[in-house]
Amino acid sequence: MTSANIRSHPADPDTRSFAQQKRAEKRAAAEEIGIDAAFIDRLVEAFYAKIREDDLLGPIFAERIADWSPHLGRMKGFWRSVLHNSGEFSGNPMLKHLAIPGLELRHFSRWLDLFYETLREAEGNPAATDLVGARARMIADSLLTATEMRRNGLAGGRAGKDLPHA
Repeated sequence: MTSANIRSHPADPDTRSFAQQKRAEKRAAAEEIGIDAAFIDRLVEAFYAKIREDDLLGPIFAERIADWSPHLGRMKGFWRSVLHNSGEFSGNPMLKHLAIPGLELRHFSRWLDLFYETLREAEGNPAATDLVGARARMIADSLLTATEMRRNGLAGGRAGKDLPHA
């Protein structure tokens, strides 16, 4: 038997069924601790309201976003994909961030500080705060590390080690 015979084809109904089941389980687990679509909507709205007012990050976003409604919709879809494994987000946040000149640790740290502040204000369940905060830090770390590695090669590989934690 070859390895091709062992692996399921992505179009295989069993594979699709398994993926749908895992998505449903992840969403149910998140919703059980209060991370439902309404929570994600409120979090994204409140967070980006803070971003727009922030002296450091506000100008960066203002240069790139003229109409906030579509951006907020995409960010809500992004966070539902991250937290519910909804699969609804398509896009490449990495490329978007790599295209912004001058991003560095202080920008990602400020983004996380504002995110954590918003998350604590929205907290209903500490487990939700821990989960969402950990995912936000992982995303910031990934984006910062990619940015630094693009500039400095492998020397940028630990760029996110000093990012704040929730």
